[in-house]
Amino acid sequence: MKIKAEQLAQQLKKQLLPVYLLHGDEPLLIQECADHVRSACKAQGFGDRDIIHVDNNFNGEELYASNQAISLFAERKIIELRMPSSKPGTAGSKALLDYVANPSPDNVLLIICGKVESASQRSKWFKTVEAAGASVQVWPINARDLPRWIEQRLRAQGMQANPDAIELLADRVEGNLLAAAQEVHKLQLYAEQQTITVETVMAAVADSARYNIFGLIDSCLEGDTGSALKMLQGLKAEGNQVFAILPLFTRELRNLYACAQQISAGHGVDRVLQNQRIWDSRKRMTKMALQKLNVVRIAQLIQLANRIDQSAKGMGKDNSWDLLEQLIVMMTGKKLAVS
Repeated sequence: MKIKAEQLAQQLKKQLLPVYLLHGDEPLLIQECADHVRSACKAQGFGDRDIIHVDNNFNGEELYASNQAISLFAERKIIELRMPSSKPGTAGSKALLDYVANPSPDNVLLIICGKVESASQRSKWFKTVEAAGASVQVWPINARDLPRWIEQRLRAQGMQANPDAIELLADRVEGNLLAAAQEVHKLQLYAEQQTITVETVMAAVADSARYNIFGLIDSCLEGDTGSALKMLQGLKAEGNQVFAILPLFTRELRNLYACAQQISAGHGVDRVLQNQRIWDSRKRMTKMALQKLNVVRIAQLIQLANRIDQSAKGMGKDNSWDLLEQLIVMMTGKKLAVS
């Protein structure tokens, strides 16, 4: 059967199936689904676990031996098949078909895969395994759904947060669910109150680096060239790479460009900031930036950011750090020609 990731815990309470196939390209969610299966097995007396790694040489012998072996320490066990490529090969496929044809009632087979393409999901081994137990496809959380996912995560930990705090946290983790989960846990330890605010997130989720990227961008918006360049040097000295810093600049510039376009079309700045969902805590500095930068100027900055990206990837002769300094100077409102 096919079941959704969010249905797995409930299904495990009803019945423990002989085989579970977890597949997808979101490691955190795959890991949590696997933990659900392991916990359910443990609760029903599966006290042992065999881990088998599938590679190009996998022929199924380990799987067969594990299925037939009798543990000295536990009557029941989990056989965990870890298959990153999601392709067991010819011999491996046959081994899985043989296993499903003769499963031991004392074993549960847990198959953990990477992303399984649609064509592979129509293969005989996949369909047979799915029919014998359950397949759980884990979908990645996109940027639009990440705030809701974070809100649900906070609620599960007995916390709630205002929308600005959730948006800030989503921005900081840049789509990395593992980082998001870690930050939620950190907030649980840090926050004295149950309602998380922007200030709470700023304090608890701050970079360990002395100069953080968010502070750098804020200095640029406020027009503080000296502080911004000093922060950039701090980030460089601490071993940060340009390609890790640049995406946040690019996103900020695109937001500014969208705002500047609407303002040039005659819309009020306050309404524009509201339409662009600029956090209340950042409206002041965004207004400051928009007073210095018009549509043409911001377009130049976006072009420069693209040039920096090419340079950081080794596709240009320019020094990406020097170009990033130029971008910061221009973004703070100083006049500097782009060569």
